[in-house]
Amino acid sequence: MNATRLVRPEILDSLPDDEPAAQRSRRDLQVINRLLGSERWFRRTLAERVRPGGRLLEIGAGDGILGRRLMKAGLGTVAGLDLVGRPRFWPEWAPWFQTSVFHFDAWSDHPVVIGNLVFHHFRDEELARLGGQLNLHARLIVANEPLRTPRAARLFSALCPLIRADSVTRHDGKVSIAAGFRDDELAVLLGLDAKIWTWRVEKTVLGAACRLIAERRS
Repeated sequence: MNATRLVRPEILDSLPDDEPAAQRSRRDLQVINRLLGSERWFRRTLAERVRPGGRLLEIGAGDGILGRRLMKAGLGTVAGLDLVGRPRFWPEWAPWFQTSVFHFDAWSDHPVVIGNLVFHHFRDEELARLGGQLNLHARLIVANEPLRTPRAARLFSALCPLIRADSVTRHDGKVSIAAGFRDDELAVLLGLDAKIWTWRVEKTVLGAACRLIAERRS
């Protein structure tokens, strides 16, 4: 496993939504997220830090499953931000922005920013650019990302046959891990200033993912 991040294109990003391989890969991602307990972690982390009625922004909201479930759990209004259009079952009253994070202009309206397996898609210089907006406007950043370690790569390879993962998933998972993060690398690449922010990084029990919780100091 490389000591430095290697960001490469992922197949799923180039497939139409109705492509069977894309649908199978999204199913795999749902299974992987369940096994990692990602939704439970987001729900618990946000419940401890977000007041009722809070305004959240999910970067790379994709199919909208995480955001819908967080809203159903009473964790405020989640606005989805993604290059794809509004999902079919996204609530009519919840905002959806179909645009790039680099063209999005409503950061100040969403003090809580979350991302599930999305920050690793950005190159270092893009993370610095994104971090510029977060440093200006966010008060809480919560991210679940691949952990870039040989152990994580081995775990993923062992898991794929067990869940009968699609070939797209098998390819993209390896690419994601190579583009993942270690320790407080994501916070540093976002340019978070320790004088302004306090953060901590958690790892899943098996060491498959790293999770950043960054809060603006009072």
